[in-house]
Amino acid sequence: MSDMNAENEILDIINITDGVDDGAQQYLTFELEDEHYGVEILRVQEIKGWDNVTPIPNTPEHVCGVLNLRGLIVPIVDLRLLFDMPFNPYTKTTVVVVLKVEGITDRIVGIVVDAVSDAQNVRPEMISVAPDLGSVVDTSFIKGIANIDDCMLMLLDVDKLLSVEQVG
Repeated sequence: MSDMNAENEILDIINITDGVDDGAQQYLTFELEDEHYGVEILRVQEIKGWDNVTPIPNTPEHVCGVLNLRGLIVPIVDLRLLFDMPFNPYTKTTVVVVLKVEGITDRIVGIVVDAVSDAQNVRPEMISVAPDLGSVVDTSFIKGIANIDDCMLMLLDVDKLLSVEQVG
């Protein structure tokens, strides 16, 4: 996917979600393996096709490296590896979703995903609380789970998922 196509795609997704006034939040949805995930669309800065990154020594396995986006150095995290999924070779559908992460300091982080799906309007009543799996499994980065068109959509909290501790 070319950068121009990716930019047009994100503009189309944002335009689709304009004017929603039923309390719904818009989520950009994407795929890892056969699972579906969503992040708040207002956190999405850009979607770009996979491009080689500059590796950084002594980083965790899930940190692919950094990418120069118009003069801004952005860390790139392979979400599959962060979630302990097996590595999957990057294809023409592999994209980097560039997100704004808020914390002690705001920063920009890119996540590598298998494919971007769509934008979804998710109303509060559609969201179930993430299951408590005890102290063995950390689900604190899951805001909730929505069932949309017979598909489970895990809604991610990007601030917790991509905290400085997780990325670094």
